[in-house]
Amino acid sequence: MASGIKDKVVILGMGCSKFGERWDCSPADLMAEAFEECIADAGIDKSEIQAAWFGAGMDAHNVGPSGLPLSIALRLPNIAVTKVENMCATGTEAFRGAVYAVASGACDIALALGVEKLKDIGYGGLPQRTRGVENDMFWPNVSAPGAFAQLASGYRAKHGIDKDDLKRAMAHISVKSHANGAKNPKAHLQREITIEQAMNAPNIADPIGLFDCCGVSDGAACAIVTTPEIAARLKNSDLVSVKALQLAASNGYEAGYGDWDGSYLKTTRIAAQRAYDEAGIKNPREEISMTEVHDCFSITELVTMEDLQLSEEGQAVRDVLNGDFDADGRIPCQIDGGLKCFGHPIGASGLRMIYENYLQFSGRAGDRQLADPRMGLNHNLGGFPHQNICSISIIGRYEK
Repeated sequence: MASGIKDKVVILGMGCSKFGERWDCSPADLMAEAFEECIADAGIDKSEIQAAWFGAGMDAHNVGPSGLPLSIALRLPNIAVTKVENMCATGTEAFRGAVYAVASGACDIALALGVEKLKDIGYGGLPQRTRGVENDMFWPNVSAPGAFAQLASGYRAKHGIDKDDLKRAMAHISVKSHANGAKNPKAHLQREITIEQAMNAPNIADPIGLFDCCGVSDGAACAIVTTPEIAARLKNSDLVSVKALQLAASNGYEAGYGDWDGSYLKTTRIAAQRAYDEAGIKNPREEISMTEVHDCFSITELVTMEDLQLSEEGQAVRDVLNGDFDADGRIPCQIDGGLKCFGHPIGASGLRMIYENYLQFSGRAGDRQLADPRMGLNHNLGGFPHQNICSISIIGRYEK
């Protein structure tokens, strides 16, 4: 019977480009920027990498449908490169492929890299037909802000939350992420904001305002993974291990039936519980030290706290306003600024989340370093509340 991958795979090295409006860079430049940091951190030669997984979410204007752009950009040694895409969860999907390959014994050392070059499309949001570069995506009756605004409405209705209280909690989330992002030299947005600015910003899709929306960015992130035995021979430092890696995809239940009330993310609840079981976590509120969640909008972060069992049902507004998820709170969330301020290059975001965990466990997070983190959770979501893919990865210190 399958026992999961807990402590079977460790991260040998990671790298991340600067996120932002990288007009001077091609996707290949961003891949090289992240990879150079990663390979130097891993302390190995490129020839030792045996397989690679390549994530990019927007093929029409980005890198194309194959793994060749990664192999060529990095001059990889004629190894297998698998191109993957899973909407906004693409970065974690690349990581999953590399981790599973090592865990299975198919290879000793594997690479996962995600990249996206979005600013060149000439449109402020994600591209779709008639917006930005034309591709196969066409959503004539839904937008991302509109869909997640409905999540806010569903959450308010279910729990009887006052609209102003919800709006203030969402503003608190945005202010917190901006404060964290201001300490991160690789973040796209590095400016603090006030509650008043967030509360009074122009509406995008009520109750979502301008500062409740994440940035669309260019960027890349990558990881090299291996077995604990190989890593122990190569590194003197404490090893950072993969404790769990789970994915859940919508099956039509949310949009096709009347049971779902639109107040939560069903796939997040399923993937999170599976990940806790795999990692051996019994009490997430006590055992999780930090989280990076898919804060495409501030309401998503708020609802996700309950879906991850880090807040009680209907109590996330209270916990947010109490500062539970601030940098000095009981479970810091988005300590690097999150999608909101680090940015959201689709293919790179999942790996960027893991990168922050890795830096924290390595004691290299600079001004945002937490005191003795033990377990980090990453929540990567692709799609809309009513139809999505959720990846959960849990990273921690290696234990024999």
